[in-house]
Amino acid sequence: MFRNASFSLTSCRRGLASKASKKLTIGLIPGDGIGKEVIPAGKQILQNLNAKHGLSFDFIDLEAGFQTFLDTGKALPDETIKVLKKQCQGALFGSVQSPTTKVEGYSSPIVALRKAMGLYANVRPVKSVSGTNDRPVDMIIVRENTEDLYIKIEKTYIDPVTGTRVAEATKRISEIATRRIATIALDIALQRLHNNGRATLTVTHKSNVLSQTDGLFREVCKDVYESNRDKYGGITYNEQIVDSMVYRMFKEPECFDVVVAPNLYGDILSDGAAALVGSLGVVPSANVGPEIVIGEPCHGSAPDIAGKGIANPIATIRSTALMLEFLGHNNASRDIHEAVDANIREGKISTPDLGGKSSTQEVTDDILARMS
Repeated sequence: MFRNASFSLTSCRRGLASKASKKLTIGLIPGDGIGKEVIPAGKQILQNLNAKHGLSFDFIDLEAGFQTFLDTGKALPDETIKVLKKQCQGALFGSVQSPTTKVEGYSSPIVALRKAMGLYANVRPVKSVSGTNDRPVDMIIVRENTEDLYIKIEKTYIDPVTGTRVAEATKRISEIATRRIATIALDIALQRLHNNGRATLTVTHKSNVLSQTDGLFREVCKDVYESNRDKYGGITYNEQIVDSMVYRMFKEPECFDVVVAPNLYGDILSDGAAALVGSLGVVPSANVGPEIVIGEPCHGSAPDIAGKGIANPIATIRSTALMLEFLGHNNASRDIHEAVDANIREGKISTPDLGGKSSTQEVTDDILARMS
């Protein structure tokens, strides 16, 4: 199980997790590519929770993505934001097929959604399953979700000296956003301290080169820890330059527990860490804000396999469980995680990314059967 993440949600909105409403409205945003195949798996998992846990769900189908942009001219329709804000406690987001070259008027809907909904933390657990041949890994990468280079302020101009094009991007790190992400990372580490008797927070940065932006991130994270020693003093505090962090993460993954990073580094580290546990198809995430939690598998739209019915649904199913943890339904979340772990441990029913021959639905059905 991915360690009672609901504990950390109380730091961003007191009482939301503790209410743990038995009736939830969940937005479903498949997006592009295999998102349309894996989000239904998350819905089936939630529907299966009704009898045992007394949970009931209303589902609202919502639009976003590159295809939505091609169809309507907007990658993130206003109606999607409106419904999420007014009606939903949680949501599941699939994937986005963003073009690699500039398309006039288009920008990533998931980045825009994080800004519009105030989803300031992206929490990505990377955990191996005991009883498999995977190396022992149990880390949570907490990624700041609203700024850094992802504010998408760019410009291209002609250098007056050389007469050639120059492209520039703005990197923004603020004290407010950094304090917020450091706090939720430390709260997650504190919960792991309570569960395991030990916990480590590793702050990742590149302040030896980016002394002002990453320097501020490093300084503020340390201040949040030092200023709250009475609360966080049992947590071991570490720092790691991002390039050496990548090296050590692959060399010694067991050394890392909770890792907090600016937006870009957190994105790269968590995708890379997926290689430690077999596939991006098994790594979940939760976008966390004051009013809503959106589960999101870490994989992309995978256009090479879209429509073939062989996409791995586990990242989405684990993201569904993670969403429930942040909403305070830890028992339901635990049942999902245990069923997924059993499926992976046995290894008989798995999709091609894990070396198997099963379909998306066959894996989903196996996990549903284990939950029952």
